[in-house]
Amino acid sequence: MVSVVVTLRHHTDEVSCCAFSPSLLATSSGDKTLRVYNTTDFSELPFSPLSGHGYGVHCCCFSSCGSYLLSCSTDGSAIAWSSETGEVLAVLQHPGRTPLRACALAPDSSLLLAGACDGTVALWDFPSRTLRRYSVMSEDSVVACCFSPCGQMFVTGCTHGDLKLWDTDISVLHAEKDAHDLGVACCNFAPQFNVDGCCVEFRLASCGQDSQLKIWIVSQAFVMKLLHTLSSQSAPVLSCAFSSDGELVVSGSVDKTVPISSCASFSLSYTPLHIHTPLPPPCRYVTAVALSPTMPWIATGSMDRAVNVWGYNSKSLPLPVVCFAGRKLPGHSRLLVADWSEEDVQTWLCEEGLQELVSIFKANNIDGAELSQLNKCVGSSESLGLRGRLLRKIEALKAEESGSEAPDEFLCPITRELMKDPVIAADGYSYERESIENWIRGKSKTSPMTNLPLQTTLLTPNRSLKTAITRWKSSQ
Repeated sequence: MVSVVVTLRHHTDEVSCCAFSPSLLATSSGDKTLRVYNTTDFSELPFSPLSGHGYGVHCCCFSSCGSYLLSCSTDGSAIAWSSETGEVLAVLQHPGRTPLRACALAPDSSLLLAGACDGTVALWDFPSRTLRRYSVMSEDSVVACCFSPCGQMFVTGCTHGDLKLWDTDISVLHAEKDAHDLGVACCNFAPQFNVDGCCVEFRLASCGQDSQLKIWIVSQAFVMKLLHTLSSQSAPVLSCAFSSDGELVVSGSVDKTVPISSCASFSLSYTPLHIHTPLPPPCRYVTAVALSPTMPWIATGSMDRAVNVWGYNSKSLPLPVVCFAGRKLPGHSRLLVADWSEEDVQTWLCEEGLQELVSIFKANNIDGAELSQLNKCVGSSESLGLRGRLLRKIEALKAEESGSEAPDEFLCPITRELMKDPVIAADGYSYERESIENWIRGKSKTSPMTNLPLQTTLLTPNRSLKTAITRWKSSQ
């Protein structure tokens, strides 16, 4: 049901954080370094370890697009790294040079947030690398922070135990006093949202020194309400994370356990949360947990300096989780064709009996986006029959992707076609990006669903819905 995929023992001090991107795993440690691994085979990348910090690294996270890796440290700096090369893209120093305990990037990578030991938070404009706001949040250390999926709010947690909701101007929207007795340790939003009337609601997980994991409803009406308290762990809970589909939440504790808890999919009601599947315990406290957005993997970091990656079989868990069965080729089975890499396209050609075209496609660097636009074979030396077979295969692939029997929530409300790039508009509904952009340009700025004015034309990528659509397609 749950087994170790790989154990990584490269850090020389306790592991402080783990983070997945679609293709990478990053870990940070008190040894001042970050380690970066390719999730294809969990080999360490050539530029790893990253050693730009002068003291221990407390936190690391990837941007939503996976292009950036962010870290923060006792040295008072937040560093943005290139995920492809390991190059330092920016070093942002806390104005008071106070140790930083937590950091986060907005979903659109426009803002970078860091919480400090002196109770302050620094907010930078990430593209320009300039300090936007700097404010005192608490008399106690800010040890946790995260952006809402819409990017218009963020939550901070402090060692006193308070959780606070802020807007991006650093104005407090809601304060939850003593959310965790003796202190908050971590907080994270689920990628999903729910629309209650005209109000968008999100789910937040928080954990702390009171040995509890709590699930909250956070609304854009600036309300924060406790939904459920999980008390399965017998010691302080140090880390928590949602799966990319929002159906699972995991937490790591001083009691050396990692419960896997079930949530009801795409809603704010939860199934009974007394069902847990604890992972076999490591030797020391579990300080970090993370879930892969593309594979059924959980990464756990510990004070024993090791990182374990666990694979879980969703069919064997007594939980309503997503089935990962699909096409046999793991490299592209969970992706839309437009998201395929060059290697995915070449693998597809072999799968479809078009091996003769692999060298041509490789020489011309054709990836999924180019494949979907292809209307003639690359080169002119191939037989007419081979070109015809290729075009027929591409048309069949497009027809398969369109999905005539797709669930209604996967269809754009404007075009009623299967969405490829779903985005959330200010009315809380999801649309195909191109369709809602054309709507906004051609109409008065009103909601296609409610006919009420849109307070903003900002569109937020709905990555969780895109993932759900991809998984549905792979099961067809």
